[in-house]
Amino acid sequence: MTGTLADRVGFEHPNRRIPSPRRPAAPLELIASVALVVSTVVAATVVSIGIARADALGAAAVGERSFAVALLLGLIFAGWGGLTVLMMRRAPRRD
Repeated sequence: MTGTLADRVGFEHPNRRIPSPRRPAAPLELIASVALVVSTVVAATVVSIGIARADALGAAAVGERSFAVALLLGLIFAGWGGLTVLMMRRAPRRD
């Protein structure tokens, strides 16, 4: 056995002393970001095609109020999300 008695006392495994090579996480984060962007683009395309096929904008031009209400609610929720992001930037960290 090598080392002094103080080196062998405790709960640490002897192999823990050897540092393991760390793999950078940047490639995985890049792949996840690209996948998120592609998913968002696909979702936006599908929703746009659905709106075009339903002719929602043409119905709104005729005078339906449901589209105006839906648009108003969408803008309110988008503004609410933006306000939340702005408030999170100013919040102090509790670390």
